[in-house]
This record gives sequence, C-alpha cells and structure tokens, in this order.
Amino acid sequence: MGTKKQKRTTEIKVKKKKKSIRKSFLFLIVATVVVFLVLLFVSLFEYVIPPTKDTAAKKKEKQLVVLYFSDANERFLKPEERYIPKENIPTEQAKEVVRALLDGSKTKLINTFPDKVTLESITIDDSQTAHVSFDNSLVQRHPGGSASEMATIYSLTNSLIKNVSGIKKVKLLIAGKEVESIRGHINTRHPFTMNKELLAPGSKEGRS
Repeated sequence: MGTKKQKRTTEIKVKKKKKSIRKSFLFLIVATVVVFLVLLFVSLFEYVIPPTKDTAAKKKEKQLVVLYFSDANERFLKPEERYIPKENIPTEQAKEVVRALLDGSKTKLINTFPDKVTLESITIDDSQTAHVSFDNSLVQRHPGGSASEMATIYSLTNSLIKNVSGIKKVKLLIAGKEVESIRGHINTRHPFTMNKELLAPGSKEGRS
C-alpha cells in the first residue's frame, strides 16, 4: 500500500516537472518570437520613415571643395570639384580634404599620392601653418622624381589653402617628424604656400 502511494507520488512529481519544463520552453519560444517581431517592426518603420533628427541631417551635410590632381602628362595640376563632409573645426575640415585627395580623382585625372597612404594627423599653429603628417608608406610607395614630388606637395598645399580658412602654409611631415624630402628631390624642411603657376594652362581654379 505504502509502496503504491509512494510510486504514485513520484509519478505526479515527474509529471509536474515535465509540465514545468514544457511551460518554460514554450515561454522561451514565445519570448524569442516577440523580440524578433519587435526588431522587425522597428527595422521596417525606420526603412519606411527615415530618421529626421538634426544629428542625422548634420552627418549628411556636404561642402563643395576644389581638389588638385595631375594632368595626363603629370606636368601641371588640374582642379576637380568634389563634395565632402562639412566640418566646423578647421583641422577636421582639413582632414576631410586630405582624405579626399588620398581617395584619388573621380574624373580620370592622375592621382598625386600613392595608394595605401594613411593620414596620421593635422594641426594648425598660430602662424596659420598646417602641419600634415602621413605614415611612412608615403615615402616607401612614392615613385620619386622632382615632378612627382612637386605634384604631391602642391596638390596637398593648394587643396588645403583653397578650401580651409585659416591655413596659409602647409608643412609636410612623415610619422610626425620633419624630413628633408619625400624621395630626395624637393626640400620639405620648410612650409609651402599656394602655387598657382603649377595650374595647367587655361584651367580654372574652380569655385572662388
């Protein structure tokens, strides 16, 4: 008698435990489905109605700039207009200009920087000189030659002075340090000013 009662009690406990496990498993499935539906709804809502916050608008705000690349003969610089992200801080705007230069021409002009060159930093001192530092790959990957070095230096200098107020001179650095030249031809120990004489004959400077 006692044994049958104990056996029945055990069976009831096992059934209750199984029922509890089934309920927990079912709850987990329902919760997962609900979370998935909520995420799906939010994604669809943002797709149908894009964000209109001021921060989103600021991220999309662009500025028209003039960049300088080499002509087909790599003798002169030619202007290329480009829209880049607009920044209110001069050093940040200067970084956007240089990144656009490193990205290369979009109108089939000749790029003045080698591929895979990285901008490290830009600072602007009280004399309105921008100190622009690149990584060592600028020296390692540069083809060299006075014409190529001249194009690199003045595409950088002209582009920054043209587009960033507060920059009157540009000093090129490698890994944060002054170097004698990029590849032994043009002295880079002093800052450079804008050189309009390198503009291709008959070409316009772009916007004023």
